Amino acid sequence: MEFGERTKYALADSLKILMETTPLDKITVKEIVTHCGTTRQTFYRNFKDKYDLVIWYFDKIVQATIHQMGISLTLKDGLIKKFTLMKQDQVFFKSAFSSSDYNNLLDYDYRCIYEFYLSTASKKAELSPDIIFLLRFYCHGSMYQTVEWAKGGMKESPEELASLLILAMPIPLEKYLQELN
Repeated sequence: MEFGERTKYALADSLKILMETTPLDKITVKEIVTHCGTTRQTFYRNFKDKYDLVIWYFDKIVQATIHQMGISLTLKDGLIKKFTLMKQDQVFFKSAFSSSDYNNLLDYDYRCIYEFYLSTASKKAELSPDIIFLLRFYCHGSMYQTVEWAKGGMKESPEELASLLILAMPIPLEKYLQELN
């Protein structure tokens, strides 16, 4: 791992430790760099703000699983892997999903999953406004259930949550997303 990547992970580790006692929205960049033993200049050389750091970390540990669905993972396996990785970092995700900032993780994760499903579904055929509505509706619902799961202590197993989200998929969407299975 190169130096720049190690620095980013060190900043993420410091943020995660601070999140154990302080909500994300109340943590300052100064606290992150002080805890990490680096400078604000180093932080801003790598990230726009603390929310950019959250999204970078999310992408590193979770988002790659989504892009493997339909390639090396089924939809269910990809969701299980995503939720397993999230469960290993419960404090981080509970705090990150509790943020109300304009650049919050919920909105980012929604955009990622919606764009992925939209791209996958669009390969089958041109999508009608009804299918796009159902896709948006499903993505919003699945994201809010994911957030509720993360903020509620992740009581269901990753396998249970993945199964429930797949069960909740509107039937008309299944034919557009079947290549993920």
